[in-house]
Amino acid sequence: MKQIIENDWLKVEIDSQGAEIRAVEHKKNKMNYMWTGDSAYWGRVSPVLFPIVGRLKGDRYQLDGNTYEMSQHGFLRDADFELSTHSAEHASFETASKGRFKNIYPYEFRAFITYTLNQNSLSVDWKIENQNNEEMYFSIGAHPAFRIPLLEDEELEDYHLKFTPAPHKEVMEYELENALVHEKGIRTNLPDIQVQPELFAKDAMIYSHIDRIELVSAKSKHGIEIGFADFPFVGIWSKYNEENNSMAPFVCIEPWYGVADTHDTTGNLKEKYGINQLEAGGIFQKLYTMTFK
Repeated sequence: MKQIIENDWLKVEIDSQGAEIRAVEHKKNKMNYMWTGDSAYWGRVSPVLFPIVGRLKGDRYQLDGNTYEMSQHGFLRDADFELSTHSAEHASFETASKGRFKNIYPYEFRAFITYTLNQNSLSVDWKIENQNNEEMYFSIGAHPAFRIPLLEDEELEDYHLKFTPAPHKEVMEYELENALVHEKGIRTNLPDIQVQPELFAKDAMIYSHIDRIELVSAKSKHGIEIGFADFPFVGIWSKYNEENNSMAPFVCIEPWYGVADTHDTTGNLKEKYGINQLEAGGIFQKLYTMTFK
């Protein structure tokens, strides 16, 4: 089921499957900002990643003496959500585990994903409730894909990524090798990066301690700004075609509370790099914002 929220600036379409944004139309400049979901490149638009971000080593993990298998990015992106609250500019979706995922993830939880419009910005609020009598371990992440170029007279290479690092923190750059992550080194400065296929030849670019990323065109005033202060990680990705050194006509900017396994992982979920620990009955709540210019 599709749900619409809108104001004088934006019209947003959200699918109850995965509570996934499917389209963002800017009413004032008549542009659509989200990727179309064309399966020839990548069939999703803005999935929510839970209870893992990225890939597990061997696609499995251990927890309390048991071994579980789970594919990349987890299962919440395919779960059915119910619309819990709704107004013209606001929609909140929720789902509960109810034992459905016990064979791959033993914890019980409720997940809420809430979308709220404010002029030309859309905020995305995650809330995870731990329904267990013990601590719960999980990761969660965003994966929105933005269509570029936005205008017919633009090229992919007209777009740049602009970074705002978190103050007073070291920015670590990571690399993926066989879908597993390792540290590449500390970045003392982050100049603008021109979008080009070679950026994604090794899959996603990953950084820690970034507060904001802008995807902007050198030929126009249009672009996207993603604000995610205090998120520990961010990934930047597009589908790369090695045969002709090309990329898909979109860029994903992905604020994460979690990251793929490291090569030297123990496999124990409680020891996983970047994992979140939530006390029994506790609530985890985080928000990021997308501004469409």
